[in-house]
Amino acid sequence: MKKSNRPETKVKNKEPNISEPDWIVWAAWADRITFEEIFEKTGKSESDVIKIMRRTLKTKSFKLWRERVHSKSIKNRKRFEVSRKKLKMRKSDYFKD
Repeated sequence: MKKSNRPETKVKNKEPNISEPDWIVWAAWADRITFEEIFEKTGKSESDVIKIMRRTLKTKSFKLWRERVHSKSIKNRKRFEVSRKKLKMRKSDYFKD
């Protein structure tokens, strides 16, 4: 088997194949994957992802996930872009000439 040039990140939960249903659950837990990206790759809307998560997770895990998604600004692309702009503005305050 040929080695790829791309380094493989050692993670506890590796990314499943996108054709598997577990990929949606994995992507929903991942902080850097937005609902828009999930929709582009699978065709599942945010409400569909929530329904899938409700079915597959335990009740407490689902509540923790919903709380996490609600508090994170990066799961929705627009909120993520706004948070990045704020971060850039704060960094520029520290690095003034």
